[in-house]
Amino acid sequence: MHAPTSHFIHSLTALSAILTKAEAHAEAKKIKPEVLPQLRLIADMFPLWRQIAIVTDHAKGASARLAGLEVPSFPDTETTIADLQARIAKTIDFLKTIPDSAYEGAEARTITVRAGSRELTFPALQYLHSYAVPNFYFHMSTAYNILRANGVEVGKVDFLGG
Repeated sequence: MHAPTSHFIHSLTALSAILTKAEAHAEAKKIKPEVLPQLRLIADMFPLWRQIAIVTDHAKGASARLAGLEVPSFPDTETTIADLQARIAKTIDFLKTIPDSAYEGAEARTITVRAGSRELTFPALQYLHSYAVPNFYFHMSTAYNILRANGVEVGKVDFLGG
């Protein structure tokens, strides 16, 4: 199996750069550091901080599960952009510890995850392609859209990491 970590690292790096622009926007507009993480796209969706926590959870969770490793647990305590940046950096640091060789034979694994009150079981490739990656990008897109809808000047090139 091809190691998914490089794709996650690339996108997490792009997300970090987007947050850097968000932080500069907040400073320029004199927005308190704790305001941006609480923004939502709409009332019944998670706030920015939770969207980013889920992005990092899917990156570290998918990478660890597919490599047959324990998934590290990060507490959800982020209240500022700086806190979210630290969470992204910690996730990238973890991903960099997984050698590509850890994914050899991963396609034969069965992956079980909790989604709310449900327990879901997938063959490894189905888990990666139909659950982990789509969820990663859904929540990354939502985080991007929250910031964009609130005036942060970011575009597709930023999302793609260009």
